[in-house]
Amino acid sequence: MAHHPVDDLNPTDNEHFQDVLAQASVSRRHLIRGGVGLAALGTVPFLAACGGGDAAPSPAPTEAALGFNAVAKSLLDEVKLPAGYTYSVVHATGDRLVSSVPAYSNTGAELDAWEQRVGDHHDGMDLFYVDASGRYSRTATARAVLAVNHESSADSHFWHTKGQTSGGVNGKKFSQFNGWDLLPRPELEVLKEINHHGVSIAEVRKGGDGKWIYTVDAPLNRRVNGQTVMRIAGPAAHLSDIKAFMATAYDPSGATSRGTLNNCGHGKTPWGTYLACEENWAAYFFMPAGSVDVDAKTKASRQRYGVIRAPFAGTGNAGSQGWSSVSTTDNRFTRFNVSAPGATAADDFRQEPNTFGYIVEIDPLNPNTQPAKRVAMGRFAHEAAVCGIPVVGQPLAFYMGCDSQNEYVYKFVSTALWSEADIGGGMVAGDKYLNEGKLYVAKFKADGTGEWIELNFANPLISGYANYSFDNQADVLVNARLAADAVGATKMDRPEWGAVNPKNGEVYFTMTNNSSRTVAGTDAANPRAYLDNDGKGRSGNPNGHIIRLKETGAVNATATGFRWDIFLFGAEEDAGAGINLSGLSAKNDFSSPDGLWFSPSTGICWIQTDDGNYTDATNCMLLAAIPGSVGDGASVTVNNSLGGNTASQQTFIGAALGDAKLRRFLVGPKGCEVTGITETADGKTLFVNIQHPGENTPAIANAADFTFESQWPSNAGYGPGSRPRSATIAISRTDGGVIGL
Repeated sequence: MAHHPVDDLNPTDNEHFQDVLAQASVSRRHLIRGGVGLAALGTVPFLAACGGGDAAPSPAPTEAALGFNAVAKSLLDEVKLPAGYTYSVVHATGDRLVSSVPAYSNTGAELDAWEQRVGDHHDGMDLFYVDASGRYSRTATARAVLAVNHESSADSHFWHTKGQTSGGVNGKKFSQFNGWDLLPRPELEVLKEINHHGVSIAEVRKGGDGKWIYTVDAPLNRRVNGQTVMRIAGPAAHLSDIKAFMATAYDPSGATSRGTLNNCGHGKTPWGTYLACEENWAAYFFMPAGSVDVDAKTKASRQRYGVIRAPFAGTGNAGSQGWSSVSTTDNRFTRFNVSAPGATAADDFRQEPNTFGYIVEIDPLNPNTQPAKRVAMGRFAHEAAVCGIPVVGQPLAFYMGCDSQNEYVYKFVSTALWSEADIGGGMVAGDKYLNEGKLYVAKFKADGTGEWIELNFANPLISGYANYSFDNQADVLVNARLAADAVGATKMDRPEWGAVNPKNGEVYFTMTNNSSRTVAGTDAANPRAYLDNDGKGRSGNPNGHIIRLKETGAVNATATGFRWDIFLFGAEEDAGAGINLSGLSAKNDFSSPDGLWFSPSTGICWIQTDDGNYTDATNCMLLAAIPGSVGDGASVTVNNSLGGNTASQQTFIGAALGDAKLRRFLVGPKGCEVTGITETADGKTLFVNIQHPGENTPAIANAADFTFESQWPSNAGYGPGSRPRSATIAISRTDGGVIGL
């Protein structure tokens, strides 16, 4: 994923459990002792996990076997797949959704504002089947919509003829210019960049040859972008206080806001709607030097979320794209200037950042409905919102990561109890399940257990927090990061995607990497701090890991305790046993796990990477793993050494998978991230997103002089021109079989 330029925004000294470990009596017995809740699930009918699939899956085979040969590491500018597999491009950046706009030129010459084109930086996605009446179907049909997130405008030099322009300066990324905040940018360029974000909803149909293609002018084609009007939704008892945080000159009532930005991971609800997650949204806002300042409390909130006043020492404009610099009084642009010239917050846009950082619910099958920002699920850098296994008569749980270094893992538990009568209920069902509930944050303990701590204003740790004065529960939800600080949640190594194993309900999270992790700052759940001696030479936890947890208690969703272990440690194959703790080989070594998803049809755990550390040896990749269960491994001691500091750290690791149960399935083209994944109900088509190929192409003054790092997918026969484009691909077996097995 693209990340904020100031990535570690957590100044707290929340416990790392080093001291606890010294006193704890840790035994493997504690790790493997399970609660009765998950064991009982084997006898309860259940729906597929919200992260993918539409029909209730059959249990995966106990000893499933991967049925393909591992793909070798690759630095080629192409998509590499195992023998017997093929792919086609479904759609790519700029493809039109309606025929009233011209076909994409891939030269940057488009004169439309991109409202009816597929966005860029394809990320999380899901498939929604459509029945004969146009309603959501849990069973497979030949007609569906594919909802795809679009994360960033980091490669916007590709969308303009000569790259980004401002004040007569052409061709560089905006963030490369100190002082551009004071120079006007062209309106059309900025509109393109704003509208690239959000979600593309495109109808796809299965042809007679079994291939899925998207359809121009299909009735359900739709863009939700950085200007779409959205409803502010939250708990009824606190909604007036929530709206007070959202009041701006656009809507002084705070009932609505405009747009969704940096949509990264996603979720799918049991009732059939899409959850787009607003991740690193903070960098787009700007406060010019000399402008009217904001109050101290707003400053504290902004600092914690990365909405940092510019010029900021050493970074010029702190990552701003200069959207507020357009020479117009149109508040579509001035809203990104978050200074406070008005008499109240309702007179300016000082609170515009408060309107971002949420789970955005969209009904992909009803273009007439307004998306809603679900404030009850908290405000942070959302990375996925994966639903636990729905059980009739029990609450629903949604698991979420906050994607920055040293941030937290969260859980939202609905007040409403699940009823299958709500399937197909759209935004009405969303109001029922996602407005009222409890928000929790995770604390991982040194003995292999953990605790979910409710973020509630009634908790004295929150209401009496010394570093930030909370006013009410609305303040807790809008400033959830600060509330999590207050209760001492565990600072994690960049929590990104979550996924739920549909076989047993266990929850997995990728910890992508953390360059700020030190030997003294390790804990049991984040146990490594080391220097990568080759590649990019990064330190901390540069290769990342995947943690998993098993809820304890009679009802999984409402459990306040869990047991955990580390499923896999990312590492280079030759890193040595002290770093390569999972025993990875040339067939399955990886770095920086990011995307994560379970197939409901096969039970395979799919792992996608977003890596800048191992890219000297291989492009980013997709791996398939046969998961075990929490407690199937052992406790281990990690001997850390970094910067002259050494210390041992005990942790818990899952059973070794070896080449038989963990293999590389795909390697992407140059400069890309592999992210976003879903499949058809029969498991025979796998949709995967290839994000920002050619990301490291220099942005220069004359587009004719671009030296492209990648030219995919045009070099694979898709589309015009030679500029690289993000795209969704559909993978199938040449023999028509199920993917992976």
